[in-house]
Amino acid sequence: MNNNPQFQHPWHRQIASLWPAAKGSLAKVRKPCIRQNCRACASGDLHPAWLLSLTRQGRRTTLYVPQAMVATIRKAIRNGRRIEQLLQRTGPQLLKNYRKSRTNQ
Repeated sequence: MNNNPQFQHPWHRQIASLWPAAKGSLAKVRKPCIRQNCRACASGDLHPAWLLSLTRQGRRTTLYVPQAMVATIRKAIRNGRRIEQLLQRTGPQLLKNYRKSRTNQ
């Protein structure tokens, strides 16, 4: 990365503050458990579970998310979306800054 101040983005501090960050989606599902005589499963209620869906090496996959991590994963996904929005603005801003620096020389 170029350390020249004229090429630094105004968003670099904002991106750094958006941690943790993740890409994917979080879904609450209901699944049967492994117990043979579970009343909830027998009645059709099943058990709530959280899944993180993401793409790894071009393949869609899901990961189980423990209840204690749900809030953190939600925040990470929200931050990841904000970072993506900032990055989409970076290319045009880089060109604008470059052109401005060329005309000032």
